[in-house]
Amino acid sequence: MAHHSGTHRPVTIENSALTLNGEATSLYGGAVHYWRLERDRWDGILESVKRMGFTMISIYIPWEAHEIEKGRFDFGEINPSNDIDAFLTLCESKGFKIVVRPGPQINSELTWFGYPKRLLANERLHAKSAKGSKVILTQVPKPIPALNYASEEFFEETALWYDAICAILAKHAYPNGGIVAAQVDNEMAYFFGVNAYIADYSDESLAGYREMLVEKYGDLPGINAAYSTAHSALAEVDPPRRFAATDKADIPWYADWAEYRERYLITSMDRLGQMMRERGLGGVALFHNYPHPLGPGGAASGFTTPFNLMKLEEKLDFVGFDIYSRKELFAHVKTVASYVVGTSRYPYIPEFIAGVWPWYLNPGDWHDEEFVTKAALMQGIRGFSRYMLVERDRWLDSPVRRDGRERPEKVAMFGNVNAMLEAGEFHRFRRDADILLLANREYDRLEATSVLVSFPGDFLETPSGFSEYAGPVTISEATLGFDEPVQVAKGTWFGAFSAALARTGGSTVLSDTDLEAARWEGKKVVVLTTMDYLDEGVQRGLVEFARRGGTVVIGPKAPRLDSLMRPCTVLADVLDAAEASAGARTARVGEGLIVLVSDLDEVPAVVARAASDAGVFEVVTNDEALDVTVHSDASDPSAKLVFVANPTAEPLAAEITLGSPIIAVREMWDGREVTTDGKTIAEAMAPYSIHVYRCTVTV
Repeated sequence: MAHHSGTHRPVTIENSALTLNGEATSLYGGAVHYWRLERDRWDGILESVKRMGFTMISIYIPWEAHEIEKGRFDFGEINPSNDIDAFLTLCESKGFKIVVRPGPQINSELTWFGYPKRLLANERLHAKSAKGSKVILTQVPKPIPALNYASEEFFEETALWYDAICAILAKHAYPNGGIVAAQVDNEMAYFFGVNAYIADYSDESLAGYREMLVEKYGDLPGINAAYSTAHSALAEVDPPRRFAATDKADIPWYADWAEYRERYLITSMDRLGQMMRERGLGGVALFHNYPHPLGPGGAASGFTTPFNLMKLEEKLDFVGFDIYSRKELFAHVKTVASYVVGTSRYPYIPEFIAGVWPWYLNPGDWHDEEFVTKAALMQGIRGFSRYMLVERDRWLDSPVRRDGRERPEKVAMFGNVNAMLEAGEFHRFRRDADILLLANREYDRLEATSVLVSFPGDFLETPSGFSEYAGPVTISEATLGFDEPVQVAKGTWFGAFSAALARTGGSTVLSDTDLEAARWEGKKVVVLTTMDYLDEGVQRGLVEFARRGGTVVIGPKAPRLDSLMRPCTVLADVLDAAEASAGARTARVGEGLIVLVSDLDEVPAVVARAASDAGVFEVVTNDEALDVTVHSDASDPSAKLVFVANPTAEPLAAEITLGSPIIAVREMWDGREVTTDGKTIAEAMAPYSIHVYRCTVTV
């Protein structure tokens, strides 16, 4: 039962919230691994979780732990801790909502990533590298081969697992039980092989690649026209296996491979989701969790591909990104959370740091987890699952130990988060956002495929400072016939736009150019890096947005080519007659404006002027280092939630002016009343701290 099928479903996503029979509910919970705990400790551990104020339990269900042999499973008959039916019943008896995560892949720091070992031993199921070899995930405790998610045999094997586990889960699905959502697979990212040429070059995957090309171009002659090739048979069309482009005419071939890698993940998740629906889970929300989309240290390079959140949400109810971070990586948390808020129909973090895996190089402590939590909430995150609430093998420093003992400082901190969410009535508020900053997915695809070398390792921080993610140091600087390398310059311009918007005090959320233009509605300003080429549909969407009264800011160029390097001057035609003034060329289109800025040094002034002229609501601060977001309650315009972040290592004396007379201010974290002069909130802020204010303003 697809989320858009029109059939009544008891669990749906509406107005950025998960609803049960039409009533919005919150998903603030965390992970407990029943099979890793002694069964007689389940009850006490769940009571600890409940005392912290959590209302949801998230449960990995490992195929690896339950399968005895192919087609035979232990659900408590042999190992009492494997009785998932009993654990679900216990969770329900305590009033928890439940999120289940039955794989087939779950990672969970398991030796075989949640699969039966026999699957990994089956070479017919292995993904293939560009050189035709197996793809190996280097992980603790043992390397494993990446599996081929285009293989029919893989889905046949998974069906045996789903037949067994979904028969149990369906009995507990809402409204008959506590299960309100089910995750489809886990962090599907080519087994963390995000390098464009790592996978998957298996025969089944290549067949899917060619199928996509036929759908896109119609037939073999259409493919030949797009690529300037002369293939005589479809089987001759092969994807790139390394970057060797020399001219702009080569770009469509590389871009299509990057697009196919996105589609591969979407197609496989869609099929698994359909299998789960067919086995009794059609009435609950189905979702997926991508791993966090940034490279070492949280540096934002191409943070879209191979993930395509909005396209996967055409198949599933919602999609989120996992967040593991610490206080020094505020920009990382802000980017990921803002992107999810600006893109997903339900901004949810499926895995949100609580403890750490033993081989993470630079773990923080509970202070980091408090800071990161507030940093995500300030962007507008609406739900999360703490990973992990309870320690177990290969996981350290959770609030509850494996034997049931509690870590008082962590229990207190997580309990305070949940109390703040409830007392502050966070469910009533939505993040204000007048500005939409779009990443250019086309340019991200070029960056991803122009990579020359990658370094496997910890996603967040590697010893070398590099990772699988493409970035300025690891990609080609070939200009491909343009004035400058698009794959390099696009990051510079995105960063310049992002920094300039932050300085305006306007509220900005992120998304990318695959977000349907219809979802730009409600924004006053759309900002996008544009260079020599841009999809015709995106160009027309920008013009139409301006025609209806919006302001579009682009730069450094008005594109004159489309994605296939054919002449396309939709934006250029509008801007060619525009007069240059104050560092930009501005064209009036209908009721709105299109502004082109071509000089990086002019970006701050041009962006500030465009935001002001568009009537963007601006928060004024006394220090550019401060980061502020405002959340409003549609039912009570006088109520505001204001987050103020000091993401620096130095104390700051913060002063924030909201633009409306302030009647009362209460800091929600520690429950204290804050004195205001009616115009400004002024408080000292410790290093790496975030204040959360519930304000009453004059309307």
